Formats: sequence, C-alpha cells, structure tokens
Amino acid sequence: MEPDEQKSTAPIVKPKRQRRFGMPAKVVGIVALCVASSAATAWLLLATGIIKPDASQTITQNRDKIVLQQGEIVADVFKKVSPSTVAITTESQAASRRDFGATAVEQGAGSGIIISADGYIMTNKHVIPSGTSKVSVVLADGTTYDNVSVVGRDPLNDIAFLKINNVKNLPAVELGDSDAVQTGQQVVAIGNALGEFRNSVTSGIISGKGRPIQASEDDQGASEQLENLLQTDAAINPGNSGGPLVTLDGKVVGMNTAVSEEGQAIGFAIPINDAKALINSVLKQGQIVRPYLGVRYITLDKSTAQQLNLNVNNGAYVMGDANAPAVVSGSPADKAGLKQGDVITKVNNTTLDDSHSLASALSQYGPGEKITLTVVRSGKTQTIDVTLAPYPSS
Repeated sequence: MEPDEQKSTAPIVKPKRQRRFGMPAKVVGIVALCVASSAATAWLLLATGIIKPDASQTITQNRDKIVLQQGEIVADVFKKVSPSTVAITTESQAASRRDFGATAVEQGAGSGIIISADGYIMTNKHVIPSGTSKVSVVLADGTTYDNVSVVGRDPLNDIAFLKINNVKNLPAVELGDSDAVQTGQQVVAIGNALGEFRNSVTSGIISGKGRPIQASEDDQGASEQLENLLQTDAAINPGNSGGPLVTLDGKVVGMNTAVSEEGQAIGFAIPINDAKALINSVLKQGQIVRPYLGVRYITLDKSTAQQLNLNVNNGAYVMGDANAPAVVSGSPADKAGLKQGDVITKVNNTTLDDSHSLASALSQYGPGEKITLTVVRSGKTQTIDVTLAPYPSS
C-alpha cells in the first residue's frame, strides 16, 4: 500500500470499469445518465427554483412548460460543454491471451475534458493504460489529432493528463465546485458512447457523495481503491470513462470513472475539486505534482473506532504493519512528529468524515504548502503543522 492511500473498511463495490477492449471499434468509455421521468424532473426544477411557475396557468400547463424548459436547459448545457469534450482512442502493448510470451496490440477508447486552450486534456488513468504506444484525440467537430503526448498518470487516483501538441484556441471547460453539489441535484454527462457515438448527452442526478469503492481495472483481477466519489444514477457504458459530469449551469463537477456490476444505475465520478491541484500543477509546470504527507492509515467509522477502543468515530487512524510503517521515515509526517495511533480529524478547516477522506483533503493542496492537522493522540487533541512535499514518484 502506498503512503497516503486509504485501506478502506467500507463494503467493497465491484464496479465494471471500462478500460479497454481487444475488439477494434467496440472500445472503451461514456456515460448515459438515466433520465428522470418528465413529471419528476419538472417538479424537481420547480422545487429548486431553476424554473419559475406561471401563476396564471394550471398545474398541468405549468408542468408541461417546465418539462419543455428543462429540455432547453439540457440543450444549452450540451452546446456549452460539448466542444470541450473529446473522444480518445489508444493502442497499447499487452500480453497475448493466445500465445504465451507474445504481445498483442490492444485498442481502447474513452472520453476526455479540455482544460486549457493550448491542448491539455484530463481523462481517466485507465483510459491511458500503462504501455500505451499511441493516442489520438477527436474534437466535437470531428477534427482529429495524432500528435498527442501522455503528460502523466496520477499514482493515487484514476486521473491522467494528455497534451495535444502545437495547438491553440481550443475551448476549455469551466470548472465548478464539487463540494457545493447536493444529493438530488440534476447533472448532465457528455461523451463518446460505446466508443462510437461521439458527443452523446444524457442527464440524471447526484445519488450520493463521499463514496469509497474498490474498482476493477480489467478482467485479470487488477483493482484500485478510489474514495470520496460522487455517486450518480448513471448507466455507464463503454466509452464514457473520462467524460465530464456537469451541473445545469454548465460547470464541470466530476469526471465519470466507474459503474457497479451488481446494482442498477449506480455510477461513480471523481469530484473535480479532488483534481484541481493536479490540474494547476499540469497547467503551470507541465507535469503532475502531487502533495505528499507520508502516512499509512485507515478511515474510521463508528464500528472500527469501537474495535480500536478510540473515543473518536471519524478521521484517519495512522496505522502500519511490520512491512509498511505507519509513518514513512524522512517524510513530512515524520518531520512533523506524527506517530502510529494518531487520529487525524481535520486538515486545516476540513473535518474528515464520510464525505471527506484524508487523501481527498490533501488533494486540495500542493507541494510546499503548509497545512495544520488536528490530531487526537492518547485521547487528547492537538494541532500539528506540516509542510507538504512532492509525492516521491512525481
């Protein structure tokens, strides 16, 4: 387990993450968010004040008018964000399933989000698997770019960045505030459905926040722990991975990444706030620079806290084992005096709870920044100042 990664105690969900197919064309990644019934959607928009009723009309007339206006809102969101959503196709080397010791070229596909006018794109790490040898990007208008570089792959989250070389004036998305998103809020997704239907748009709602999952990366059993995800009633299909999840004001609040194999309409997206520090590092330095604290921990809930005989129910419990120390020697945590058995309950003003994990809270900052940790040690609360360092693999 890498430092700063969570060893989750939450129930494991097994989402079918769309990374790649061996079939040419039927390749990987976009969301098809379930559309709520027109009546339900109408009353949701009415209740939230997005659309105002007309007192001179009947309830039925108002409902029909709201449904029509709701459709117009989704269309406006599509017009705003679609030009900033791209289709991605890849070729990578993988072990042949037929000939032992041989390699084969596998094709994959997904979606991506333009984050700068000069060609930087954010997508999922599993859309750009290790060993990728070729990447192509197709814009909404059909323009295709083959001169694409892989900027980097985040070691701790399902995030990667690409760069279309020698371009300018591309339409970049507007980023929203994923912390402000509310459960039940309506969202829109745009992407490369089934690797074939570019610029597909669908809508749904935020079904939950702060979800931890164990995401399967491929059919060989590889998996990755993801946390603090937005849950959405998304029917996530191959081709959606890396596509944007957008609020009705046209701001990107998430990047779609996984779907449950066992449930219906249970999809997950990485909150955009968890990626903003990485985005800033890529735009300013041309590479991923992740902050590093240097602890191993588990996230507490009431049951786990009782088992450990702790007097706090939420936070990050600093814990290691014989092969992996709780506090990495020489790390910022070590220099600041953190110890095994400490419970980190706050990062600056962010309280660690079901919706805010330690990794998520740290992702808001960059290397070199000083943060204040609130720590419970032997039942007593204290604050510890820590200066974050670059992640060792950055």
